[in-house]
Amino acid sequence: MYDRGHSAASNMKPGMIDFKKIFGQVGVRWLHTGGIFTALSDGAAGVVHEALLAAKAAGTIVSYDLNFRSKLWNSAKAQQVTKELINNVDCLIGNEEDFQKVLGFEVEGVDENLSALNTSAYQRMVEKVVKAYPNVKVVGTTLREVKSGLINNWSAILWHDGKFYQSRRFENLEIEDRVGGGDGFSSGFSYGFLNGKTPQECCDLGAAHGALLQSTRGDTSQIDLDELNHVYKGGSARIKR
Repeated sequence: MYDRGHSAASNMKPGMIDFKKIFGQVGVRWLHTGGIFTALSDGAAGVVHEALLAAKAAGTIVSYDLNFRSKLWNSAKAQQVTKELINNVDCLIGNEEDFQKVLGFEVEGVDENLSALNTSAYQRMVEKVVKAYPNVKVVGTTLREVKSGLINNWSAILWHDGKFYQSRRFENLEIEDRVGGGDGFSSGFSYGFLNGKTPQECCDLGAAHGALLQSTRGDTSQIDLDELNHVYKGGSARIKR
């Protein structure tokens, strides 16, 4: 339920936050934002644009999760607003629907129920994205095969510097709550890049964290670093007690 009307975030306006200080003086290394906050209001979208410009000027890495939500805006509005932002983004994250609805890129060869996914189709889509937006250095895409509401196959691909990396595939992942899987992937691969990991390791960390996050209730991670490293190195995605 998107109970976001009249929230503090939806009432934000450009000028409320000193982004130049945050990125230029405080030294924040990475800014992550995305489509849900941008969709809340015209003011929120303006704040995102302001933040991205300040981050770009300071050399701060920017990641943006496309995160299309039809309850917040329609595809036409999403594309109109987002295409004004993408030129200031270093890392793009999103699933097949996000790229289609927010940026207008189609994924060929995928059935309407998303029960069978062809990785090559996603790679072709990503190649179109980075050709259209050469400023984008990393594209991360989660791959979900829905076998039932409780059982999914889960993995991810990551494009970096002209090369694709594919994560370990989590077969028959038992889902407790799938909300936040993409957020888990985003934070996992961001952690990897911030800590000097290779692109393959970043892709694997993102997929592992996304898998673990879906094994607990809510969209906020309850995973600690030891648990993440256990799964990242090949362990089961069940929580260690």
